[in-house]
Amino acid sequence: LADSEELVRIAACNALGNYGEARGQIVAVLVAPVLNSSEAAARTLACQLLGKLGEAAEQYLDAVAACLKDKESSVQFAACLALQKHGKAGEAEVTVVAQYLKHENWSTRRAACQAMGDLGQAAEPHLGGIAKSLEDSH
Repeated sequence: LADSEELVRIAACNALGNYGEARGQIVAVLVAPVLNSSEAAARTLACQLLGKLGEAAEQYLDAVAACLKDKESSVQFAACLALQKHGKAGEAEVTVVAQYLKHENWSTRRAACQAMGDLGQAAEPHLGGIAKSLEDSH
């Protein structure tokens, strides 16, 4: 995870993610520092992995939440989904996801719709935006 090459760090994160909750504590300790990487792709992947780790990543959720303010939208989105997986998505997180309902990339819009569905009642204020997605050609 400390390799100078981004692709190596991403591959290492992916490999660690395959261990899941069985080795969650160890994986979380190794992945959490990647949230501060200079590379957006690495920060995004770290959020995604910490989202998958369940209880083992609980102590890092504040750091994941800080990624909601990241300058890169991919990191913000991944952080929001990670918090949602931990049941920690509130109004601020829902608002982050809602902005992606209008994203230029159709797969991002699709992911935002799916995430909004997973957020349940917290997403209720954004039902209009979700309904508008029904008109999307993708």
